[in-house]
Amino acid sequence: MIQLIKNLLGLSPKTDYKELLKNGATIVDVRSKGEYQGGHIKGSINMPLDSLNSNLAKLKKDKTIIICCASGMRSASAKSILQSKGFSTVHNGGGWMNLQNKIG
Repeated sequence: MIQLIKNLLGLSPKTDYKELLKNGATIVDVRSKGEYQGGHIKGSINMPLDSLNSNLAKLKKDKTIIICCASGMRSASAKSILQSKGFSTVHNGGGWMNLQNKIG
């Protein structure tokens, strides 16, 4: 809970998403297929949150994963799911447009 408050207030250490991508991270967009088709980060993978569990085999547990969605809510849920399934390096990138600005 304290970490959530720190995150909301921007008190957590900043993640360098551009550096993560340079080092081979994968961006997974957990919005619906329709939302994704309306605009997304080039090179990202669309894996809607409601089908995430059935698509885990498409992701490598030893690779850095950056999750994004529309606002950061679904990506937070996706991060928890991936971590509970043994994915060790997962970052919540928040909303895809904001993330795009950080990596652009």
